[in-house]
Amino acid sequence: MSFSKRALTNTIYSGDLRVIGKAESYTTNSIGYDRILFARPELYDLLFRQIPPGKVHFSNKIVAFDQDSYGVTGTLGDNTAVRVDILVELMVPTTMSVGYVSLLGTTDVLDPLKYPGVLKDDCETSFIIGDKNTPYTWATFTVPGNKICWNVIIQLGLSSIADEDVGSADWTTYGTMGDHFDVTQADRISKVFFEDKLFQTWNHGRVVLIGDGARAMSAMQDAVLLANHIYDILPIIHDNIEAALKEYKKERFDAIKDQYPQSYISAQLVYGLTFYERVIRQIIFNWVPKSIQMKQLTKDTAYRPQSNFLPPAPRRGTVDIIPQRPSKRIQREELAMQ
Repeated sequence: MSFSKRALTNTIYSGDLRVIGKAESYTTNSIGYDRILFARPELYDLLFRQIPPGKVHFSNKIVAFDQDSYGVTGTLGDNTAVRVDILVELMVPTTMSVGYVSLLGTTDVLDPLKYPGVLKDDCETSFIIGDKNTPYTWATFTVPGNKICWNVIIQLGLSSIADEDVGSADWTTYGTMGDHFDVTQADRISKVFFEDKLFQTWNHGRVVLIGDGARAMSAMQDAVLLANHIYDILPIIHDNIEAALKEYKKERFDAIKDQYPQSYISAQLVYGLTFYERVIRQIIFNWVPKSIQMKQLTKDTAYRPQSNFLPPAPRRGTVDIIPQRPSKRIQREELAMQ
C-alpha cells in the first residue's frame, strides 16, 4: 500500500539506548508478503472511502438496545434510534487489573534534517524498554510522508501510582517523547487497553461480538469471517441469522484461542518489565536460533482468512495455507446451475 513501509527489522534498546536485541523478518520468500507498517488513520481513510457517507456515524455510540424476532433497535447517545438486522459489538474488557495500556499517535510532517530516518525506504522501528524504576516502554516507527508513529506503553501492576494515572484522560510526557507529542494533533492520539481476556459467549440472538482495536489483525480476521457467514444468510430470517452467528464463533474460536498465548508472549517480549520478562527477552533475542523464531512466525501466518464470496488472493510464498470453508451460498448457487 502506498501509505505503508516495509518493516524488516525491529531494534530493541534498554533505557540507556544499549541494544538488547534485533528481530528480523526476512520472510518474503516463504510467507509471500513483506511485513508492513502504516498509520491507522490512513487505513481508516481507505476503508471509509468504500462506505457511503450516510452509513457512518461518528462521535456517537449505542447506549442501549432491544431485539426481537425481526431485528435490533439501538438507542444512540443523542437519543436517536436505529433499526438493524444484526448488531456487531466489540469485545472490550470492562475492567483492567493486569495487562498493558498504551497511548499512541502519528506526528505531523517532520523535518528530515532533524529526523533523517523518515527518508529511508524501509520502516525504521525502535523499542526502548524502561529500566526497573519505570513501568514504561516506548516505541516508534517511520511511515510515508515524513511522519513517525509513536507508542507509550505502561505495564499495569508494577506501580500503584502509574496504575492510578491510567484512568485519567491525559498522559504526561516522559523524556524526549514529548517532542513527538508536541507535533501530534489531538485527533490522532488514542488510548488503547490491552488485556488477555477471552470471552466465551460471542453471540445472543442477533447480537455478535468481534475483537477490538487492541489486536488489530485479530479484529480484522474476525470481521472477514463474520462477513462470510452473514453473506450465507438466506433467507434473512431470525433462525438463520442466529445459526450463522453461532457458526461464526464455531469457526473462529479455536484459532483465537491458539493466538492468545502467542499474543501474550509477544507482549511480554517487547513490553514486559518484570525481572522474569527481562531474562526471557534476553534469551529469545540473543540465544534462541533464528530458525526457531521463524518457525513460529511461519505457523502464525499460515492462517489467512479471506472473504470467500470474492475471488481468492493469488497464492504467494511456500507456506502451506490452512484451508478455509467455502461459501455455502455460492455452493448452493453453483449446484442450482448444474
